[in-house]
Amino acid sequence: MALMDFIKKQFIDIIQWTEDGDGTLAWRFPMRDMEIQNGGSLTVRESQMAVFVNEGKVADVFGPGTYKLTTQTLPVLTYLKNWDKLFESPFKSDVYFFSTRQQIDQKWGTPQPITVRDKDFGAVRLRAFGNFAYRVADPKLFHTEISGTRERYTVADLDGQLRGLVLQNISNAIASSQIPFLDLAANQMAFANALVTQLAPEFAKIGIKLDGMTVQNVSLPEELQKILDQKIGMGMVGNDMGKFMQYQTAQAIPKFAEGAGNGGGVAGDAMGLGAGVALGQVLAQNLSQGLNSSNQQANAAAAAQVRPEDIMATLEKLGDLKSKGILTQEEFDAKKAELLKKLS
Repeated sequence: MALMDFIKKQFIDIIQWTEDGDGTLAWRFPMRDMEIQNGGSLTVRESQMAVFVNEGKVADVFGPGTYKLTTQTLPVLTYLKNWDKLFESPFKSDVYFFSTRQQIDQKWGTPQPITVRDKDFGAVRLRAFGNFAYRVADPKLFHTEISGTRERYTVADLDGQLRGLVLQNISNAIASSQIPFLDLAANQMAFANALVTQLAPEFAKIGIKLDGMTVQNVSLPEELQKILDQKIGMGMVGNDMGKFMQYQTAQAIPKFAEGAGNGGGVAGDAMGLGAGVALGQVLAQNLSQGLNSSNQQANAAAAAQVRPEDIMATLEKLGDLKSKGILTQEEFDAKKAELLKKLS
């Protein structure tokens, strides 16, 4: 019976792994109480790599393909070659398979606001989230640094480590990008590219390749969000200062209306002072232009309505009033001069 058990141990002739789609990154081929048959085969499929570990050290890495296993190609001695040691081989070998396919839609985010430093606004607290994709690129390094001798290592096991790397490097990514913070917040693609540039070397240190990253949302403090909205509004009006003042006025009017409805206050007046000055200038300018326009229109209308015969009739009536002593000569002369000007 012991002889039959020993013989069975020799017949591992095919070593392969069919992924079951459960997010496994590393899987150890079951070798307990069994030995690789001399002349057996190793099958590594596309999107996989295999690592042979002999006596606790990585002996070789195999990419996709089929390999014939012999004692000349592998550091493995079978039990049959060590029968004088009661079939206990001094060489203990393990085979690990690694999935190298892309792991997509991995989530990252800031559970709490984080503080970043910006050259324009100093310390800024923000929240952001998005997703990223990665793959195992260096299985030897991933084995020695992360997965080790575990029977199975999954995406879920690595998730916390990668999220921590993202959060740890956000501040450095913004600082090294040299992109103004408001531009970074308004352009999520630039933000994502800055993160990839900062994170790719950190992922590579554990054998992972960062294939892509997206920023789906950036939440700014309320005061910075207002500045960003104003910056976008200025971009819409361009260099036209008239349109810019109109934009500022439109932004200020609701605030003044709200302040008036709530009774206002010294603090509110102080906060609205800048907008109030701009608003007053615009309203005064518009009022002045409106009055000048109204006066010009009234004068033109009056001139169009004066007829010579009406003036002459008025002069005759004024003459009667003078002859009766109602008007003095000076009053008559002044009215006469005024009426004659309308004929010129």
